[in-house]
Amino acid sequence: MNKLKIAALGLALVAGPAFADGHATGDAAAGEGVFQKCKACHAVVDADGNDIVKGGRTGPNLYGLYTRQAGTNEDFAKKYGDSLIEAGEKGLMWNEADFVAYVSDPREFLRTYNDDKRARSKMSFKLGSEDDSKNVWAYLVSVGPAAE
Repeated sequence: MNKLKIAALGLALVAGPAFADGHATGDAAAGEGVFQKCKACHAVVDADGNDIVKGGRTGPNLYGLYTRQAGTNEDFAKKYGDSLIEAGEKGLMWNEADFVAYVSDPREFLRTYNDDKRARSKMSFKLGSEDDSKNVWAYLVSVGPAAE
């Protein structure tokens, strides 16, 4: 029993920094692996231009996503779909719950969020597993700027 307690404490100490800010409930290490599916379209590049994850440029840079209003990345502004921009204008600030819902079905999320049956998303990929979605979110939080 003591070994189990020690192992649990060790895990908490290692994982704690990634989740201490309250922005993520998933497993960042697992999310790093799942993010391999995302990097075909998305990169993670820090504010100084350093690649955290080299990836495609079809989608916006996901560095600092949890501090961003939807549809407002200036480097990607002309490529966002109208429905995502509208959601941002209505106040969508990326958080775990909205991210998980969005990546599971981007079009349906925007239709619901914008209350518009015609809303569309330029992101056609769907990440089917809620656990995978939470893990990717945790990974993005863990490699992003310090949460405020």
